[in-house]
Amino acid sequence: MISVLLVDDDPLVRTGLRMILGLDAELTLAGEAADGEEALTRIEETRPDVVLLDVPMPVLDGLGVLRRLQGRPDAPAVIVLTTFDTDDHVLRALAAGARGFLLKDVDPAEMIAAVKVAHRGDPVLSPAVTATVIRAATAAPVTDPAAVAMVAELTDREREVAGLLLAGRTNAEIGHRLAMSLATVKAHITRIFTKLAVDNRVSAAMVLRDAGL
Repeated sequence: MISVLLVDDDPLVRTGLRMILGLDAELTLAGEAADGEEALTRIEETRPDVVLLDVPMPVLDGLGVLRRLQGRPDAPAVIVLTTFDTDDHVLRALAAGARGFLLKDVDPAEMIAAVKVAHRGDPVLSPAVTATVIRAATAAPVTDPAAVAMVAELTDREREVAGLLLAGRTNAEIGHRLAMSLATVKAHITRIFTKLAVDNRVSAAMVLRDAGL
């Protein structure tokens, strides 16, 4: 079972999400929260596998929640779920550690699939959000000497994995391409994150891009 925490200040939205989760026997509701501070409390209490997180909320917004969770080894996978898809909004959420970003108008099947993908450790982006990330990734690069120095610490094999990570490949796709087990891929990615001083795939991709890869 995959436990999911719902975080949104609109009770009607939470009701809708609760109904969607109820459509799949593999998903279970860990709890609900109406603001960021309550969300952090519920995360400590229930230890959910996945959090569906709104961004604009009272007390503490979704970005604040992500920043508080960033770097924690036991942090759940977080999917930002919102009506906004501006470039800055998306990139800030992903850089803060979100596993994915979905618009609230996605159909139930896509949302259920996204929860399962995030739980596996892979990124989740709706098509509109993917376009935003591509725009950012294809912007004119400016090489950062600090990023170049960090990337220079990667082994040849880690560079291969990093290149596929930068291309947006999932762990399973990287393993298939490089003939590695999933556990080996995850171990390489963990070492890459350590050497690049990041804790999520989006931040790693930004460092790799800044290094000119």
